[in-house]
Formats: sequence, structure tokens, C-alpha cells
Amino acid sequence: MRLENKIAIITGAGSGMGRAMAKRFASEGAHVVCADISGKQEAVAAEIGDAAVPIHTDVANEDDVRKMIAVAEDKFGRLDILVNNAGFGGQMAPLHEQTAESWDRVHSVNIRGVFFGMKYGITSMLKTGGGAIVNISSASGLVGWKHHSIYGAAKAGVKNFMTFLHNTYRNQGIRATTILPGETNTPIMDNRARPPLERERAVMLDPHDVARAVLLCASLQKGAMIPELQICPTFMRDTSVDIETARWVGAPDDTPDKPKK
Repeated sequence: MRLENKIAIITGAGSGMGRAMAKRFASEGAHVVCADISGKQEAVAAEIGDAAVPIHTDVANEDDVRKMIAVAEDKFGRLDILVNNAGFGGQMAPLHEQTAESWDRVHSVNIRGVFFGMKYGITSMLKTGGGAIVNISSASGLVGWKHHSIYGAAKAGVKNFMTFLHNTYRNQGIRATTILPGETNTPIMDNRARPPLERERAVMLDPHDVARAVLLCASLQKGAMIPELQICPTFMRDTSVDIETARWVGAPDDTPDKPKK
């Protein structure tokens, strides 16, 4: 019971890594606010039971995030742990084919949403002597994967954000951690131009691997913290077919060199 009586908020808790985190935290004794825009947070909270509270939250909406923090304070009296997990991958395509709308959507969730979470999470934690904030970045923010430029830029921004947070608030009791997962077998993979095959998913990270890493960072005693943690699959799979498929999404059929259906 490493999180006994701790109060946690997890965004993107309706599926994938967020769902795994919510269930893991509750199993370790935490009360969990399950925040998501999808509606699936209701089912996750029901699975957990009395220790969980669901709330509909669009992390890109400042009022929604403010209300999310207020739920933790009103229901449980404080906020101990905030996990900014909600994310949006966007289109996997060459940069010159990307749109301003795609840029805005990816950054509204992955950067704007993290900013709001930290802004109101820090405000809440400073009132009670500190807490832990864990942001889920991505290995894309480190290596610049081909055709994932907008998402990678957003996740690199998350990494930089947490470096600032760590250096600014650590002496006020706020422990800031960035976790950078590699490919993880979550429902977001279904949105790719070429969804990975089952045998390819089998060698990815499991959402529970990431949840355990988040638990480690969030459950350390107050005098210790992990500023940054990268977790990746042991096996590095060949993604060239995925990239080649994504390359032609939306391209007219008469585009030179476009494969025939």
C-alpha cells in the first residue's frame, strides 16, 4: 500500500496507460480522480469502486482542468499526485503535408493541457506543502521519429516543461518527473495508418509497465525523486512499413510513385 490515503488525479484515465495507472494507484491505496474526455472514465471508476471518482475533462479547456482540481480538493481535501497522461498523436505524415489544424490540435492536448494541469496542480499542492507531478512525454520527444514531427515537438516541450518545474519548485516540496515511454500497446495504435499486427504489439511495452514506472516515481518518500525516466521495449521493431503507409495517406491517386491499391 505505497500510496495509502494519497489523493491522485490521472488524466486520460479512460483507456491505455491512464486506465492501467488508475487501477494500479487504487490497488496501492490511493483515492483516484479519473479524468478523461472520452466517457470511458466512468467504466474505469466503476471497476475501481469507492476509491475512484470519474470526471469528464478536456485538458485543453482551462475551465475543465480547474474543475478537475477542485473535485480532488472538494471530495478528498487536497491533491497529492497529478499525472498528466492525456495525449493526442495526430497524423503521421511528412512535415510539408501537415496542416495548421493538425499542429494546433496536437499541441492543444499535449502542451496546453499539460500547462493547465501544472498551473492548477501546483497551486493546489503549494497550499498543502507539496506533492508529485508526473508528466507522460514520449521517446518521440528525444529521437525525432520520421513523419512524427509535430507530436515529437510537443513531447519535447513536455520534457522541457518538467525540467523547469523541477528546478523551480523542488524546494517547495513539489517533485516533478518526466516519463518518456517508447511504443506502448494501447488503443491509440488503432488510429495509425497501418495499425500494428498482433505479433508486433506483443513486443511493445504493456500499459502496466508504464503504470509501474509512474508508481515508482510517485511513491518515493518526500526526500527523494526521479526527475526523468525513459522506458522502452526490449525489442526494437522495424517500423519502416508503418512509415511508408503513413506517407501516402491523403495523397491523390495520381501522385507519382504512390502504390496502387
